[in-house]
Amino acid sequence: MLAQFKVYKQASMFTWLLFTMMAPLSVYLMLTNKTTLIEWTLFNISSTPVMMTIIIDATGTMFSSTVLLISANVLQFSTVYMKDDKFINRFTVLVLLFVMSMNMLIFFPHLMVLLLGWDGLGLVSFILVIYYQNPKSLAAGMITALTNRIGDAMLLLSIAWTLNQGQWNIIHMWESQSFNWQSAAILIAAMTKSAQMPFSSWLPAAMAAPTPVSALVHSSTLVTAGVFLLIRFYPFLSSTTWFNQLLLLIAVTTTTMAGLSAMTECDMKKIIALSTLSQLGMMMAAMDLGMVNLAYFHMVTHALFKALLFICAGTLIHSHMHSQDLRWMGNITTQMPTTTSCFIIANMALCGAPFMSGFYSKDMIVESSVFYSNNFIMLSIILFTVSLTSFYTMRFSLTTIWGPSNSGPFTHLEESLSLTSPMLVLSSMSIISGSALIWTMPMNQEPLIMTITMKNMPMIMVFVGLLTAWHTNTYKLSSQTTMMLAPMTHYASCLMWFLVPLSSQFTMSTPMYISHNYLKSLDQSWLELLGGQGIAKSSFMMSNSMMSMFNTKPVNYLVMSSILVLLTMTLL
Repeated sequence: MLAQFKVYKQASMFTWLLFTMMAPLSVYLMLTNKTTLIEWTLFNISSTPVMMTIIIDATGTMFSSTVLLISANVLQFSTVYMKDDKFINRFTVLVLLFVMSMNMLIFFPHLMVLLLGWDGLGLVSFILVIYYQNPKSLAAGMITALTNRIGDAMLLLSIAWTLNQGQWNIIHMWESQSFNWQSAAILIAAMTKSAQMPFSSWLPAAMAAPTPVSALVHSSTLVTAGVFLLIRFYPFLSSTTWFNQLLLLIAVTTTTMAGLSAMTECDMKKIIALSTLSQLGMMMAAMDLGMVNLAYFHMVTHALFKALLFICAGTLIHSHMHSQDLRWMGNITTQMPTTTSCFIIANMALCGAPFMSGFYSKDMIVESSVFYSNNFIMLSIILFTVSLTSFYTMRFSLTTIWGPSNSGPFTHLEESLSLTSPMLVLSSMSIISGSALIWTMPMNQEPLIMTITMKNMPMIMVFVGLLTAWHTNTYKLSSQTTMMLAPMTHYASCLMWFLVPLSSQFTMSTPMYISHNYLKSLDQSWLELLGGQGIAKSSFMMSNSMMSMFNTKPVNYLVMSSILVLLTMTLL
């Protein structure tokens, strides 16, 4: 039945329909700043009710509209990218399940019911990462699933610690005896979903999934789930003394690590994944500095231009026979003009170029962190990461757009309507969404009185990064030269500061060695010798020795067997 009904052809229209229903509601709620709570009591644990709670507010509906808009375009893009796949209907259903799980996470503020969306994201992401059934995809899926299980366990612990409050609504939390433990558990859960240090290695590994999945997962759904959870919990979490300082340190470390690793990476999708990691760190840093609305604002704008960047990258990968290596690409300007234009727009928005969507959120975060009195070292690192973003973006553009073509002579680059229409929709949103949101979002941003130097500092750092990348990539100086002179810096950059071996091979080697020795010494030796195989072998040897000793004849066997049958019958 599912094979006859072409799900993949109708899925994009279905999500567009949901978007047209959700978008007016989100605009209305933003302009009126209203919140509606709907509650049903499911059952009672002694005197404590477990409720099904739905929250309809501007924050949730706006983000849900963004998710639906991106998923509609991604599903349209997947009809071309996955057209040769036999199981495209199954793939489409999985993506729709993913979108549903994210919407459950957005609209359910009850910790117990929120677990449905939270676990749904983890389960479906694992299935989608291992979609291409090969050892590399399975390894990436296992890292993704096991890292996210840490967050699931922390969320379960926070549910247990919240038991003495008599309710599990996010918006009604108050300080209790296990207050610090609750905050730590929710923080670790959000860090695992948003791939903050030291749980960062699963995000680039999850690029083993198909590119439409990457466009959806790493722009607006899975990785932003942790940020969204912290935004919902922020009034409760920020009352702890250590929360803001600790998360600022983690966020700044993650941003720096991702920027430095992206400078030497050659896999196109991994560079975009590392840039996602860098921007997630920027959102977390904005939240730590008390700018929750700005963190949310940057999360929405980032989702739009990052999905555009992934779709442009997916078009290039599709045209280059599914090769993701930057060194195989180049000179796409003449053959793919629409992709080139959208690619440049997405990169400009990522860098925070003036009047693009990223400019309004990212520039305001950096300006606010400069204006408010903060740690000078943290501020310097934030400004440094802004220049790192523009550096790897320029290197990316130079290799794919303006560099010489390194692909084979028979590579045919083409742009069909199903590829260009999602790009054009998302590129227009990447241009106008920043200014549109800053006009309609109910933000109480106080005026920042700054000097000219402070005001222009973000743009100065962007231009420093662009010029450095241009110089190192065009004057026959390899951009990896400085990073790869010493083996330590080379491996640190390629392995994300050694997080990849530390979170996978290193942790697995000792248990693997112990279990292998256990298998050889017990399962395959002593237990077999003392178990059924050993008993069968010893009885076989005894019967053979008795036969050779007594020189028995077949008549004796018949007599013995008949005696044994009679004995058995009498016993029964």
